[in-house]
Amino acid sequence: MDSGKFPWNNGHFPIFTEPSPGYHGLKFWDVFGSQSQFGNIAFIIRARVEQLRDIGAALSPFNAFLFLQGLETLSLRAERTCQNSLAFAQWLSKSSGVSWVVYPGLVNHPAHSNANKYLRANHYGGIVTFGIKGGREAGKKFINNLELTSLLANVGDAKTLIIHPASTTHLQLSEEEQRSAGVAPEMLRVSVGIEHIDDIIADFAQAFQAIAN
Repeated sequence: MDSGKFPWNNGHFPIFTEPSPGYHGLKFWDVFGSQSQFGNIAFIIRARVEQLRDIGAALSPFNAFLFLQGLETLSLRAERTCQNSLAFAQWLSKSSGVSWVVYPGLVNHPAHSNANKYLRANHYGGIVTFGIKGGREAGKKFINNLELTSLLANVGDAKTLIIHPASTTHLQLSEEEQRSAGVAPEMLRVSVGIEHIDDIIADFAQAFQAIAN
């Protein structure tokens, strides 16, 4: 959070330059600022000795345990998500119910060459967006027919999630405003999870079939 380069004495942060009542008039910037023998550690020192002491700004042991448990498998989950996303995007691009697909792993994506240059091979992220034929109403109906996939605005979950931005996250905008923000009426955004790719594809295939009937 703190690189040790911010000038806390710029006149906007008196809590660093004025005497601290809780530490007998200590001025954090004078003692721990850029001219101190430690370098600029005023922010982190104050966070520890005031915020941590006074309001307990720290994780509980159990929450810390849960974070660590998640971090231990993060690389594996991310790798599976990227693999699934690429396969899913390639499948979508061949679907008759889809008008367009946006995913940097596809060769027709405008940033595909840059993605290959800067990202690890075949690791293009976990978000796939596509346009469903039939527009806004088809998108809403399609989501209601999904069984494995959850309707949520989250991204990066272990399970596959989908959202129809035009009728949810961007509902308060006019269609013109939505389009200016890159949200088309037919657009569906998928955060691909770590389920077996065959199960993900099967769920979407049956939903396409349901709205076609």
